[in-house]
Amino acid sequence: MPVSAAANYTYSKVTASNGVVLHAMKASPNDIKLKAISSNLKNQSSYGINGGFFGSGGTLLSIAVNNHVPAGGGSIGELYRGAVNVGYARGTLVWDAKASKYSVQVVKWASELNVSDTSNYWAQGGISMRLSSDSTWKSQATAENIPGGVNGTASGRSALVYNSGGNIWLVVTNTTCTPEQFRTAIKEKIGSGTLVDGIFLDGSGSSQMKTQTSTGQVVEVTGDGRTVYQMVTFK
Repeated sequence: MPVSAAANYTYSKVTASNGVVLHAMKASPNDIKLKAISSNLKNQSSYGINGGFFGSGGTLLSIAVNNHVPAGGGSIGELYRGAVNVGYARGTLVWDAKASKYSVQVVKWASELNVSDTSNYWAQGGISMRLSSDSTWKSQATAENIPGGVNGTASGRSALVYNSGGNIWLVVTNTTCTPEQFRTAIKEKIGSGTLVDGIFLDGSGSSQMKTQTSTGQVVEVTGDGRTVYQMVTFK
């Protein structure tokens, strides 16, 4: 990892009042890159967090697209490469670089995304968090078939969230918690009340981060040690 890459983000570790410990990387959306991998993040030279869902053999089950090119290669119409939220229309966080605008769009195919310029955006699929609506987020996450359900087993969690100031946070916890506990912790401790929206990423043993502190210390959240097949990293 080039030394200069640490300047692309600011790492912090905070504990919410409900006990959930959040590891967060604050960055500019213009520095984000979605990448197909095949390892635990501790074995990556790149820094970042785990991305979308995946299946047996490393098939990508969530949208992960840079400038209309799937992270796993192939064409925008291919399954299992990062062009499709396989099986369900799901919350997909989009950075429209030409318009300098975020959105969370509930789609199945990357080709359905509404962007200003298909050669200048990125999109990461997950599950809608609806940070602005405590009354409807559970029904939306349920409609998107959030793994384990909204009241499911406590486990590690990952997310991408953004604020009104244009920042994005890559967030991971290795505290075992429900989706609601994780969402509550993020709203309390990330963005100082300025968060707009975000998505849940793959969780459980897939919740992983590799990062560096301002003093150069490498921090690794390794989940249960499993291999993951897509990450959110930096250019």
